[in-house]
Amino acid sequence: MFKKILIANRGEIACRVIATARKMGIATVAVYSEADREARHVRLADEAVGIGPAPSRESYLVADKIIAAAKSTGAEAIHPGYGFLSENEDFARRVEEEGLVFIGPKHHSIAAMGDKIASKKLAKEAGVSTIPGWNDPIESAEQAVEIARSIGYPVMIKASAGGGGKGLRVAFNDKEALEGFTSCRNEALSSFGDDRVFIEKFIEEPRHIEIQVLGDAHGNVVYLWERECSIQRRHQKVIEEAPSPFISEATRKAMGEQAVALAKAVKYQSAGTVEFVVGKDQSFYFLEMNTRLQVEHPVTECITGLDLVEWMIRIAAGERLPFTQADIRRDGWAIECRINAEDPERNFLPSTGRLVRFKPPKETMHAADTAHRYGVRVDTGVFEGGEIPMHYDSMIAKLIVHGRDRKEAIAKMREALNGFAIRGISSNIPFQAALLAHPDFVAGRFHTGFIAQHFPRGFRPEDVRHDDPDFLVALAAFVRRKSRERAAGISGQMPGYGARIGNDYVVIALAADGQHRHIPVHVDEYVGETGYASVRVGQGDEARRYKITSASRLSDIVITGECNGEPFTAQVERGTPKHPLALVVQHHGARLECLVVSPRIAELHRLMPFKAPPDMSRFVLSPMPGLLVDVAVQPGQKVQAGERVAVIEAMKMENILFAPADGVVAKVLAQKGESLVVDQPIVEFER
Repeated sequence: MFKKILIANRGEIACRVIATARKMGIATVAVYSEADREARHVRLADEAVGIGPAPSRESYLVADKIIAAAKSTGAEAIHPGYGFLSENEDFARRVEEEGLVFIGPKHHSIAAMGDKIASKKLAKEAGVSTIPGWNDPIESAEQAVEIARSIGYPVMIKASAGGGGKGLRVAFNDKEALEGFTSCRNEALSSFGDDRVFIEKFIEEPRHIEIQVLGDAHGNVVYLWERECSIQRRHQKVIEEAPSPFISEATRKAMGEQAVALAKAVKYQSAGTVEFVVGKDQSFYFLEMNTRLQVEHPVTECITGLDLVEWMIRIAAGERLPFTQADIRRDGWAIECRINAEDPERNFLPSTGRLVRFKPPKETMHAADTAHRYGVRVDTGVFEGGEIPMHYDSMIAKLIVHGRDRKEAIAKMREALNGFAIRGISSNIPFQAALLAHPDFVAGRFHTGFIAQHFPRGFRPEDVRHDDPDFLVALAAFVRRKSRERAAGISGQMPGYGARIGNDYVVIALAADGQHRHIPVHVDEYVGETGYASVRVGQGDEARRYKITSASRLSDIVITGECNGEPFTAQVERGTPKHPLALVVQHHGARLECLVVSPRIAELHRLMPFKAPPDMSRFVLSPMPGLLVDVAVQPGQKVQAGERVAVIEAMKMENILFAPADGVVAKVLAQKGESLVVDQPIVEFER
């Protein structure tokens, strides 16, 4: 076994590998860029070596620097994590040539699976199902119909040079195939000057399901069941779970056996993933093989009890797998949510900056510890007070839960999201909560188009369906009543001017457009010693009663307790930039920003004039924190609507800003190379 390994990565996955290495008694070496000098993975490793500037092309992607770091520290092997150089066959070969061990598959396996066309050909030869199709140009509409019949409807007719939805048709019968071929060919010729047309099977309501495999250097390969990865946004996975709520045992077995056959065909040694697209009829077809550890590997670890990083290391050290396929267990249900530094209300634009608060829910499972299961696990590479740099991807943590069944896993995940407090940057936690509450997700009725179908305009706070909106109102009143109790107990108050407690309140639900809702609330009973209150929301027959008990302090952001006998976790804090006296209550992704006041103050509040936000229409504002890499206009220049104005870069993502209307540039307010904050003006137009 190795005595020391180097981790050629950063962030969450570097910390994950360090956890297993520490368990195995292996010393670790971290590498870091200038942006990651104080990063968590650097703090956790036994040694750390700087490898260059912040951009990954000058640090984490430079093989020479990583190999030099391994040699200078005496590391015997290199674990690449995922991303960066993890699937780079040249890097894997270089590591071996330098007398080190690559903790991953051999370079020839990476090469075989890296070429999409060659890998599909190899998969077909290994007996793996591939998408039926006709890959030679089709000469006539009649031939197109014959091919479509042989493949089986529905089929996708698409132009070789197609793109942007042009030159693409879906046919469900002979008539549609005949007409589709002709219109596709004509459209392709006029749009691209190339009339070559192909046909392949169209997968209806496709699911993205992948099989985890493990292979050793002695020819043994097993599959560790499947992961359901169909909840995606712009082809990026958002929620993963194991097992899949969709496929049958027969399909599961067939997919697993084909994945093993493919791994054996390329002499695969390590952990790897074979990805399939699965139709609504459970027909499945090979997509590609990922020759590395997957981001979503923890859900497989939960249901199998195997530490995948440990087995990658053991296999790389030459050990034989001590278990057979019959030994692989499948216990319970696991779900993973990717917690990203992005603003779901701003079309998921990256959010960078300092983590003012980072309080994950309490962990009862840990990476590299397979003995403790059926709980909550957080894999992360950040810490409170740390910086989220703009140079790398937006994922800051993975939240994993393991339940006895899918229903329990969903409930655990919803509670864990309630208790995950992140401040200083925006996160996608409210969006994750909305997905988990959607009835189609709960029922397991989804496919890769789920998010596009149910959130066609992106995510908005009103998309969150809370089971009981009045609970948020009751909780706000409970916290306010608790704060008044404390205020009344402060000594030295002037007679006649002391804080009055009162039992009647009005919760004013604040709205951006000034259309606030006034909700009457009455606290019947309050017992400060036990943190108990009986709260009535509303009046008359429609009133609802909530009996709330919580020992949480007023200074706590995350509060826990019971409501009507059921446990809850929620987040409550005081003050927003616009309303310093407001209470903000968050639960199951829903957010209530409100004032809790006496009935008299509520009457006076109704008389307050609404102050509309300032008109910023003549400015181009930065939609996210990032680096201003280009300003394409100058003062006095006439600009048309839709014309490029500036380019911002953050988290490996380039965002082009366009002029909202025709106009003349009055001022350029930010300079190229400047670091911008959200809503910072870049360009001002003349009135």
